[in-house]
Amino acid sequence: MKLFAMTAAALAAGTSAFAGDVTFVAPEVVAIEEPARMGGSGAWLIPLIIAAVILLAVTQGEDNTVGN
Repeated sequence: MKLFAMTAAALAAGTSAFAGDVTFVAPEVVAIEEPARMGGSGAWLIPLIIAAVILLAVTQGEDNTVGN
């Protein structure tokens, strides 16, 4: 009976030893980089034009004569 118990214990230990890794190793994620834009979209021009129009409208109404 001891031989049967020893054989069963050896078989149980041997099967778990060859079962493989216990821990899960996640696969590496491939990062896809978006290409960099050259020059931009030009969206900064719209606020610049609005500011220039407002500045011109405000300065057109002033009287810049000296000595009156």
